[in-house]
Amino acid sequence: MSTLVSPSMLAANFVNLEKDIQMINRSKADWLHCDVMDGVFVPNISFGFPVLQSVAKICEKPLDVHLMIVKPERYIEQTAKLGAMMMNVHYEACTHLHRTIQEIHDAGMKAAVTLNPSTPIHSLEDIIGDVEMVLLMSVNPGFGGQKFIENTIEKVKRLRKMIDDNHLSTLIEVDGGVQAETAPRLVKAGVDVLVSGSYVFKAADPLATIEGLKALERG
Repeated sequence: MSTLVSPSMLAANFVNLEKDIQMINRSKADWLHCDVMDGVFVPNISFGFPVLQSVAKICEKPLDVHLMIVKPERYIEQTAKLGAMMMNVHYEACTHLHRTIQEIHDAGMKAAVTLNPSTPIHSLEDIIGDVEMVLLMSVNPGFGGQKFIENTIEKVKRLRKMIDDNHLSTLIEVDGGVQAETAPRLVKAGVDVLVSGSYVFKAADPLATIEGLKALERG
């Protein structure tokens, strides 16, 4: 399977967001990654549902919605109404994670769970078979353009082994510091989906940059 690419809207130009979304539509990107931040769970505020509703009307790629917020279960219905393909919640933000995953599925979406850099892989043992994807944060969530945390490579390898040992089809996604140097190593370690913000949207040729990420193979 070729590498999936989900450019992060957080790094787009919000003065002319439509132009950047149209670029994504023309590109070989698979999804559009949407980081919703509440300033409570993470130390930043990004954008909310009014912006996402506007984006959903013009974006031709499936929406990969990542809720970096407290009590994300409150917004399952709203996320589903966007037509989101994937709803992604943080392990650290959900008191009753299994129930939340069930409710996401019941709303007609695929479900994903995210781990912060300090949350160990073994936390997923009792939920890994119930989600379509796991997102590993390779920076501490809240801000774009941060330095990649090297331990993520080993973490990906451990997660890949857990998925393969249990004969699951769960995808591995990584977000944070994904660029020319880190992306090939992440794919080699077992990543299926690359989230990239600044590296894509600030590139001289974003379309070629996306194509380059898609060309990476696990080998």
